[in-house]
Amino acid sequence: MREELRVAAYAVCVRDGQLLLARWVAGDGSKRWTLPGGGMDHGEDPYDTVIREVEEETGYAAEPTALLGVDSNRRQYPRRLGTVADFHGLRIVYEARVTGGDLRHETNGSTDMAAWHPLDTVPSLDRVGLVDVGLGLWRERPPSGHLEGRVPDAPRG
Repeated sequence: MREELRVAAYAVCVRDGQLLLARWVAGDGSKRWTLPGGGMDHGEDPYDTVIREVEEETGYAAEPTALLGVDSNRRQYPRRLGTVADFHGLRIVYEARVTGGDLRHETNGSTDMAAWHPLDTVPSLDRVGLVDVGLGLWRERPPSGHLEGRVPDAPRG
């Protein structure tokens, strides 16, 4: 089994009662809403990662205003030639505010759309678990930066 570690940084951007989300396109073509953000480049600071990723996926310039917490998920999935990957994702979650730019969709990336969603409609969206984690961290602001009793990542609808 091959071990894979991915470190990523994400933004919770709430403005006027709406949450900024990007629509992630999975390898099988399915689409689910997620927080704007993504993987760190080697040598990149996570603060810089979240700024870069928000711009790439939404067109907005963003300023991280608070470190909300760190989340971890783990799953196994099949790889080529019958092998299995043991994936561990470490997700650094920031609160951020939009400081400029114009909303646009990413092209040739892992997302295909960006949009603002009223907070009260988020539970009805087809979304990844990270959205709930980010909103939980944003609402609760746990001193430890960790949500107790969190359910591992799974599609939510």
